[in-house]
Amino acid sequence: MTKHFKTSDGLRLAFDDQGNGPALLCLTGLTRNREDFDPIAGLSRRVRLIRLDYRGRGESDHGDWQTYTVPREAQDVIELLDHLELPQTAILGTSRGGLIAMLLAQTHRERLTGVLLNDIGPKLESAGLAAIGGYIGIRPPYADFDEASVGLQQAYADSFPNVSLAQWVVFARRIYKQTRDGLDLRYDPALRDSVMVSVTPAPDLWPLFDALEGLPVAVLRGANSNLLSAETVAEMARRHPGLLSETVPERGHVPFLDEPESVALIDAFLAELGA
Repeated sequence: MTKHFKTSDGLRLAFDDQGNGPALLCLTGLTRNREDFDPIAGLSRRVRLIRLDYRGRGESDHGDWQTYTVPREAQDVIELLDHLELPQTAILGTSRGGLIAMLLAQTHRERLTGVLLNDIGPKLESAGLAAIGGYIGIRPPYADFDEASVGLQQAYADSFPNVSLAQWVVFARRIYKQTRDGLDLRYDPALRDSVMVSVTPAPDLWPLFDALEGLPVAVLRGANSNLLSAETVAEMARRHPGLLSETVPERGHVPFLDEPESVALIDAFLAELGA
């Protein structure tokens, strides 16, 4: 069931909160919504599973595009935890969500019990960033979900081979909505404006990752990822002894989280949390 809370700047953000046990807050990628975590919804039998739609995404209010930033979204996370009267949580952060988690490690480390990074790290590859610029804020060219499944299968044939049309239909329903004149985005297209004025060159994110010292940390990487390299994961392991990691074959940016490797890493991470 969808719930809402109001941020300090007046936006109504959507979330859901299911299960009992150690808290696990799921934070999505840049343009995604909390349905991205449907494949792991069963974890609510083991943990308190909380999923958030960022401002401007999913069922949350749209706002000023200049507030669609990692620092503001990190503040929204803290305000959600305060709303829930939840002193601490672990975070499963997909892409953008991992950046938020690492920022929180530097600014509100006392609120974290551990972080699992889904295809994100402290170094972002230029190819992945360029790919984001190629699609963000642009309405999909598909009339319906069946057409979208064919288009997505073709577009991601190299990075996500052997994904069936049925799987792509499910994915399309998560990221698009049906309208009278075709599919549309499930986020504020003005998000593009925020991304395009982001600071360049990118800031050094290694201090944010280093702030995770002492916490259980795991990283999942798609073998075909264009945003997170194997070399970056190796450096993460060097800096953070005990880092849990898995590479998911036949997946790019980002793994769906239902793959055997993803399930195994999530289980290992939850075991470290005592879940």
